[in-house]
Amino acid sequence: MIVGQEESTLNIPPRKVVKTLAVGQQVEGLVKQVTDFGAFIDIGVGRDGLVHVSEMAVGRVTKPSDIVKQGDKVPVWIKELNREKNRISLSMIEPGSLTVRELEEGMVVTGKVTRLERYGAFVDIGVGRDGMLHVKEMGHGYVEKPEDVVNMGDEIQVQIVGLDRRRGRVDLSIKALLPAPAEEAVALAPTRPAAAEEAVVAVEDDFVSPFELAFQEAKQSERVEKRRAQRKKTRVWEYEDEDEDDIISRTFEHHRRSKGA
Repeated sequence: MIVGQEESTLNIPPRKVVKTLAVGQQVEGLVKQVTDFGAFIDIGVGRDGLVHVSEMAVGRVTKPSDIVKQGDKVPVWIKELNREKNRISLSMIEPGSLTVRELEEGMVVTGKVTRLERYGAFVDIGVGRDGMLHVKEMGHGYVEKPEDVVNMGDEIQVQIVGLDRRRGRVDLSIKALLPAPAEEAVALAPTRPAAAEEAVVAVEDDFVSPFELAFQEAKQSERVEKRRAQRKKTRVWEYEDEDEDDIISRTFEHHRRSKGA
């Protein structure tokens, strides 16, 4: 080999590997710098991408340093490409994963029961923070304890009925997905007009069976006889009082006459 040719070969710069990036693509990167708002990741394209703190996990992250450290190798996904500003936005959350920011009230999700308490159950719905399923939201009727409806490890379908992103609170419900309870038969029965009801009551009140009529007549006769007996007794006492008064009167009269004599 010619010496000059050897030197020329050694001075050839290494060929650059051009990577074609696309949104949603998964790549492996090296954490170059961790800041308060995220981390810069070298994905081998000559320009570091940024993973914002909100894209480090499906749940809330207080500090990026709790998730990654400088020198870590991590899998990331291309979230956004801005070629005009030469900016690459990355995410450590796998595409398709549900996050708290994407939740909406009324959304139906599937979760796994992770904890039971006397007042309800906690359900992992895949957003990094368990949702709360209160015992009152487990059914239309009275539920004494959560174990009557769900058990640890159960996969259940729930509806989001309350959402507080700032506090990271998610309220869930099974009751919202259940059909409305059947109304009572009385409520479903056709109502009868008030006038018709009054007419029926009047007819029923006027009707007296033969047996009841005979019983009423017997009672009436008994009352009449009692009144007659009471009057007779009163008259006897009146006559007795009159005889006694007459005897006393005659006695005084006889005594007066004997004195005068």
